[in-house]
Amino acid sequence: MNGPEPGVAAGPGAGAGPVTIGDLALEVRSKNAGPFWVTMELFMRGADGYALVADPSFLDEYVVAGLYRVDPGTVQMFRIPSLNVVKISFPRPVTQGSLRDRDMHAGQHHVPLARLPVPSRGEHP
Repeated sequence: MNGPEPGVAAGPGAGAGPVTIGDLALEVRSKNAGPFWVTMELFMRGADGYALVADPSFLDEYVVAGLYRVDPGTVQMFRIPSLNVVKISFPRPVTQGSLRDRDMHAGQHHVPLARLPVPSRGEHP
């Protein structure tokens, strides 16, 4: 087993409430991918955490679409097992720098994903 196992908190805030993706990840970040797209990356601590977030029965385009209120057909997911990374991209809700843009660099878009609770050990296949 590499790193903490799913359902066992290891990161900041460990032990305070349900275990989240952010607890199992080395880093969860978001950034601009041009003025029209946002990209988020889940850098998992080890193979077990990666296996959880890479599993479409836990995290897929529909889950991401629900968190960010976007069309699931526009969500792109890239699973990179050799790096224990899942990369997610989708169109920005508003164009970067426009009047209604509240996060010009998309630096805070990762928060809902990082706070997503993970299933306990017996709850996930």
